[in-house]
This record gives sequence, C-alpha cells and structure tokens, in this order.
Amino acid sequence: MWVSVDLCVVPIGAGISLAPFIAACQKTIEKAGLEHELGPNGTAIEGEWDEVFDCIRACHESVHSLGAPRIYTTLKINTRKDRKQSFQEKVKSVKNAISNS
Repeated sequence: MWVSVDLCVVPIGAGISLAPFIAACQKTIEKAGLEHELGPNGTAIEGEWDEVFDCIRACHESVHSLGAPRIYTTLKINTRKDRKQSFQEKVKSVKNAISNS
C-alpha cells in the first residue's frame, strides 16, 4: 500500500540542538531511496508502506546510535485506495485553489 507520512523525530535527553540528530535521520531516509522533503517541523516521506515504516525504524536506530536515550515521535499517515497521489501534487492542488479564489 502506498503511504505518505509526516515524520517528526524528537530526541530527548540529548541536549538542545536537534540538527545532528535530524541530519542522521535525513541520511537514513536518503539511503532508503524514498521520496522525501524536509520541512521546518518534520519530514514528508512517501513510498510503499513496509519501506516507509522500515525507514522510520532505521531513523530511530540512527538517532539512538548518536546517544539519544529516548525519542518522542509524531507521525501523520495518509493512504488512498483510489489513486497514487504524491505530496507535491497535494501541495500544488492547494496552491491552485488559493490562486483561483
């Protein structure tokens, strides 16, 4: 099943700066070869269900390997059965609606 997620991984007990941990997660996503886009408060990822969730697990492993004793993650999940729609298409659709109103 095709899935689009918004992933926000927050290491706890690892200091103030999250950038090194988020960078490790981004490298993990890139290595997985999934379509993704980094945002200011999370990362959009899309692909087949198992591949995306394997990637999320790998992100947790990479962040823990940097010394984060705990991770709090929020995840938004979107699936469709009627068609495969990318997150870029969803954004474009909203922008078109704004410009037409």
